[in-house]
Amino acid sequence: MGELLHQCITKATIAEGNQLKHGPNWIFARRAFLKVYEDRLECGDWLIRYEDIKDATLLSVRMNLVIPGYVLQVATDERVHHFGLNAGSFWKSELPFALTRAKGRLGYSLFSLTLRAILVGYLLYWLWQRTR
Repeated sequence: MGELLHQCITKATIAEGNQLKHGPNWIFARRAFLKVYEDRLECGDWLIRYEDIKDATLLSVRMNLVIPGYVLQVATDERVHHFGLNAGSFWKSELPFALTRAKGRLGYSLFSLTLRAILVGYLLYWLWQRTR
């Protein structure tokens, strides 16, 4: 087996389509270490061999408009994995698997917007009750 090159904490999900938005998939995402080896990626019990990767994209994003980070999308024949990553010099360097680098923009799903509106409404109600 290959040598461990890097490991970091990640939130990861398996989902088709655009996951560049705050939504339920990320709420219930796997929290684990993403381990980058010479020949594979590992995240918990997920093992992705580089020869099984059909497409990989590393998207540079800003979380909450300020905090830099990345979303690594890795597609195999069976699944599409999405890994939320903190910014770091490792991800700026040459990686042991082929990928495309791009800029991305995080959006908000209807679920996320609804949940935020409910929380803001509750907070305003709570403040109003305290000032009466």
